[in-house]
Amino acid sequence: MRVYLVIMDETDEARVALRFASRRAAASGAAVHILALVAKQNFNAFGGVQATIEQEAYDRAEVMASSAAGSLFSESGKMPTIAVKTGSSQSVIKEYLAEHPEVAALVLGASSEGGSNPLITHFSAHAGSLPCPLYIVPGSFSAEDIDRLA
Repeated sequence: MRVYLVIMDETDEARVALRFASRRAAASGAAVHILALVAKQNFNAFGGVQATIEQEAYDRAEVMASSAAGSLFSESGKMPTIAVKTGSSQSVIKEYLAEHPEVAALVLGASSEGGSNPLITHFSAHAGSLPCPLYIVPGSFSAEDIDRLA
């Protein structure tokens, strides 16, 4: 089965990407995978304190991804696959794509206000070596624009 992979965080860009992916998946009989990323902590606190901070970040990402999945399920009746991974964003996404050859497209949302999205910058520069197409959904698109496009 074809899969649209969305990188989920708490931004409007991620919600735009998820809407496009879910609509495209519904129109083509595909599925959606939601990948939430947890950045590796760059400091070394006391072992227990650092472990608690990392667990809280992981739990927050899991709740956010589950909430997005619940919204998608209530709209489409299909539950997406959810994964929460810790590490460097680019590395984790590359590993996920390597482990999931069924991914038909990586879907990212661009900001409506300009500015650079590090994931878009990285993956568009390496689009030729990706195992799937990269879809970038403009953040300025309304829900109706996305529905029409998908």
